[in-house]
Amino acid sequence: MQRVYGAQNEMCLATQQLSKQLLAYEKQNFALGKGDEEVISTLHYFSKVVDELNVLHTELAKQLADTMVLPIIQFREKDLTEVSTLKDLFGLASHEHDLSMAKYSRLPKKKENEKVKTEVGKEVAAARRKQHLSSLQYYCALNALQYRKRMAMMEPMIGFAHGQINFFKKGAEMFSKHMDSFLSSVADMVQSIQVELEAEAEKMRVSQQEFLSVDESVYTPDSDVAAPQINRNLIQKAGYLNLRNKTGLVTTTWERLYFFTQGGNLMCQPRGAVAGGLIQDLDNCSVMAVDCEDRRYCFQITTPNGKSGIILQAESRKENEEWICAINNISRQIYLTDNPEAVAIKLNQTALQAVTPITSFGKKQESSCPSQNLKNSEMENENDKIVPKATASLPEAEELIAPGTPIQFDIVLPATEFLDQNRGSRRTNPFGETEDESFPEAEDSLLQQMFIVRFLGSMAVKTDSTTEVIYEAMRQVLAARAIHNIFRMTESHLMVTSQSLRLIDPQTQVSRANFELTSVTQFAAHQENKRLVGFVIRIPESTGEESLSTYIFESNSEGEKICYAINLGKEIIAVQKDPEALAQLMLSIPLTNDGKYVLLNDQPDDNDGNPSEHRGAESEA
Repeated sequence: MQRVYGAQNEMCLATQQLSKQLLAYEKQNFALGKGDEEVISTLHYFSKVVDELNVLHTELAKQLADTMVLPIIQFREKDLTEVSTLKDLFGLASHEHDLSMAKYSRLPKKKENEKVKTEVGKEVAAARRKQHLSSLQYYCALNALQYRKRMAMMEPMIGFAHGQINFFKKGAEMFSKHMDSFLSSVADMVQSIQVELEAEAEKMRVSQQEFLSVDESVYTPDSDVAAPQINRNLIQKAGYLNLRNKTGLVTTTWERLYFFTQGGNLMCQPRGAVAGGLIQDLDNCSVMAVDCEDRRYCFQITTPNGKSGIILQAESRKENEEWICAINNISRQIYLTDNPEAVAIKLNQTALQAVTPITSFGKKQESSCPSQNLKNSEMENENDKIVPKATASLPEAEELIAPGTPIQFDIVLPATEFLDQNRGSRRTNPFGETEDESFPEAEDSLLQQMFIVRFLGSMAVKTDSTTEVIYEAMRQVLAARAIHNIFRMTESHLMVTSQSLRLIDPQTQVSRANFELTSVTQFAAHQENKRLVGFVIRIPESTGEESLSTYIFESNSEGEKICYAINLGKEIIAVQKDPEALAQLMLSIPLTNDGKYVLLNDQPDDNDGNPSEHRGAESEA
């Protein structure tokens, strides 16, 4: 248009180029593009008019300067510049918000300073408020641009067409009859766009006022730390998290990224990227809260084979627990069901209802698995084939476990030191570690079987006469974990020998606990969740009496395999005094190269994905 105004001697060429530019308007790259179809079709028609008037333009300096060049210059210098400026301001506000969030994320958890925390919280709230306001202004400018960009082309063309008709009589004779109605319709269209722009501007002004009237506490992170409203039924989740990256042997960095779940995958989308990338497969994984570098609200995702996955940090307790619940729901593959939301609600309601005492148990299906009542099996007479009669009714929950019995969720065993003192062994290491020489029976044991397990909990019980006490303990431990949001589990290697059960630290190979196999009076796997297994231990007290405790574990393999190994070990103990019976029993078990008897079942790998050193002979067998 400036070429039409400034180059009167080249008017023919200028108007010809203008016609081409009008046709190319639809290819312009605006921030948002919608609702331009009518404008584009109108510009196509104007392009034809310009071609026809190309030979008639001579002098339009003043009229073109007032009606054609000025509006488009205002659009370029005012409207487009305003959008660019607001975009830069929004970028600065976002950067300030990132800096304040990074400062808030570095607040220590152990030595918490309320004054510093309050100041940092106010700084985060102010940064968020500033970012929110700048984003709203930028958004309003973008919306207004969608209307102004259409008017910016309509008004100059109306002035240009009127100037041509009024200036040239020939042009008036050629086009006035059919151009008047067309220009009138274009003017009406511009007026309607102006009305829409004013309505949109008023709507956004009201929205800004509503946002500015909101209490600042909604912008403060972790504002409802006392009683957050947590949704435990989520099957998808999205939001910003801090990702822990290792930069050296002992150094780490934290990066704030946008994470979201998609099906059974955890995705991450960096800033500026058009799509997210896969970070972690969540199917059958485990997630737990962890303490990491004195940062609050951290959790770790572990792969199904036991390898440590990624460590993430949420900005609040609510976000932390909702991410853990969502990943737990996804790991169960609830999203594959027809109605995943209903399934998630049902599972969480079942966990909440599980703390209510029950009066009966489902009868366990009869099978040949070793997770049965040991006392009943000892009552069988092989010669007469006499099987004891089943009990008429199953015991009540109160008869198995006393109401209100505390549950221990870590592997610390207070009674272990007392047992070692009564046996007259050497002094207990104050750091809880046991030297390898303390368990010489592992070298001479006829049975040596390794399982990867995670300790869920233990509690005192009143009886060991039935496996129902183990099922009730499983129910109460899992229910308590669900109610109290306890997701952390201690992973160990469970070594089953013909003399004892040993819990070994997978990293240091130090024994955490040791149970004599003769003290195991009951053991069983869960009837539905085959990975759950438990056993009852009879422990002597200092008063001369005995106490009963149940230990519950989750294994990587089927719990029946662990029960089978324990049962085989007890059978070996039972027939050790009878050489012929012992030889007959050993003939049914494969022998390794170093003379150890093992079970040839599927063995899980250790945390590094390689077979454990305790299984070297098994691999060769």
